[in-house]
Amino acid sequence: MKIPTGCGLACLGILLSGPVAVAQASFTVVASNLENPRGFAWSPQGDFYVAEAGTGGSSFTTSEQCQQVPPPVGPYTAGLTSRISKIDPDGTRTTVVDGLPSDKTNPISGGFLSGIADVAFIGNRMYGLTSASGCSHGLDGTYNQVFQVVDGNAVPIANLSAFQQANPTAVIEPDDFEPDGTWFSMVAHGDALYAIEPNHGELDKISAKGEITRISDISATQGHLVPTSVVFHDGNFYFGNLWHFPIEPGSSHVYRLNPRTGEITIFASSFTTIEGLDFDNKGNLYVLESMTVAGFPTRRKRGLGRLRV
Repeated sequence: MKIPTGCGLACLGILLSGPVAVAQASFTVVASNLENPRGFAWSPQGDFYVAEAGTGGSSFTTSEQCQQVPPPVGPYTAGLTSRISKIDPDGTRTTVVDGLPSDKTNPISGGFLSGIADVAFIGNRMYGLTSASGCSHGLDGTYNQVFQVVDGNAVPIANLSAFQQANPTAVIEPDDFEPDGTWFSMVAHGDALYAIEPNHGELDKISAKGEITRISDISATQGHLVPTSVVFHDGNFYFGNLWHFPIEPGSSHVYRLNPRTGEITIFASSFTTIEGLDFDNKGNLYVLESMTVAGFPTRRKRGLGRLRV
C-alpha cells in the first residue's frame, strides 16, 4: 500500500543547520532556532539566505470554495508566517521578507509544515518559490508562484497554480492530488529559473519576465515517483526523488534529464527519501536523505537522515 506523499514530501523536508559531513566527521552549527527551514542560496556577494516554511496558521477553506487536498494530507490550515532570512557569519538572523504563506497538513498525517520552498539568484536579483499558497492550501485568494524580492516585498513574477491547472501532467494520483501543487526546489541557470514540483511530477522554466515553459513532464515517462531536489550540472538537470510511503530503503534515485532531448536516465541509485542534492566544483555528487528507516514517516525518523557522497 502507498499513502499520499504530495504535501507530505514538501512538509517533511529538512534543512541542516550548518555544514554537515558524513561518517564520523564533525560538523558546525551555523544558525539555529529557524522556523522550519527549507531551501537556501548564496548571493553573488557571498551572503547566505534561507527560506523558512513558518508555523502555519488557523485559516482554512472548504470544498464549497475550491477543490480540497484529500485526507490524510488535507485539508490544510494556513497563515502568513513564512519568511526569507539572511544569516550572517556569526549566526545572526535578519528578516528579508516575511508575511508569506505557510500551511500545515491535517493532524492525522503529522501536521507537517510548508511555506517558502526555495530561494535563488539571477545576478543580484533574489527570487522565492512558494509551496503553501492557493485555496486548496487554506488561503483563498493566493496562488503558488515565483516572486522577486524587491525592497523587502515579494513582487509576483509567475502564477504556478494557474499554469498547473491549465497544463495538467500525464499522471495524476486521485488520492494524492494537490490542485495548487507543492513546489519543492528551484535552481537558476542563465537568465531563468527552473522549478520542480513533486506531486504532479514536472520541471518548469520561469523566465525573468514570468513566462512559464514546461521543460519535462516527468510523470509521463517515470510515473508518480515524486521528484524533489533539482540542480543543473554539466549541461544537464539532475533530480532526486522521494518515492512513496511507507518508506522503502533503496527505492530513491538520482536522475539525469537531458534538456536537449528530454531523455531521463538513472544517474545514481539505491538511495532513500532524497530531499537534497548538489555537485561540488570537482564534480562530486552529494545526496541528502531525509529518512532511511523502513516504514511510515515519524518525527523521530526525521533525525535518521544522512548525507552521502
